[in-house]
Amino acid sequence: MEAKRIKHYSNFHCTLLVGEGDFSFAACLARTFGSAANMVATSLDSRAIDNLETIEGWGGTVLHEVDAHTMSEHPILKHKSFDRIVYNFPHAGFSGSEATLVQIELNRDLVRGFLKNAKKMVTVDGEIHVTHKKAHPYSRWEIKELAEEQGLFLVEEVPFSLRHYEGYVNRRGSGFKCRRTFPVGEASTYKFRKMIMDCNALMLCLT
Repeated sequence: MEAKRIKHYSNFHCTLLVGEGDFSFAACLARTFGSAANMVATSLDSRAIDNLETIEGWGGTVLHEVDAHTMSEHPILKHKSFDRIVYNFPHAGFSGSEATLVQIELNRDLVRGFLKNAKKMVTVDGEIHVTHKKAHPYSRWEIKELAEEQGLFLVEEVPFSLRHYEGYVNRRGSGFKCRRTFPVGEASTYKFRKMIMDCNALMLCLT
């Protein structure tokens, strides 16, 4: 099978997509690869039905009502491992202004729960990707620090641009405006891996 790539993703990767608003990111990858056989696309919203025919038509799996906080225990996902686990623009839903401490902590808790679960599901040399806006107040989420809490290290931070993903439409994801898009502005994809201690370092810790 011919290798096909789009930015950080390959048709050879076993990929889990989390929090897919309208599944347009998954559909973009499926069209680029000409296959979704190695892809599982998930959404918390059971009503999200856009782009399902594209994904399933290319052999992909779509799962609804998958919570980022508990996804490692999902009956279909808990026995699988993935080379790439991707969460684009995570958001916990609105409980006030984006800049309030309560809202920021809700969003941080969502990302923390996602990373805790993703760490259990990613392969040894796989990557966990979080795409996130960089401007205030989003910078106060401190994505890199949340990853460090979970024993993950930053491999790379790369600028994110919608133009790289034809057909992808970012959605708000919650509230009465959930079907609407939002301005991405300056954003990055953060790539994390598990911290693996080599055998020599482990022996030193045990002595």
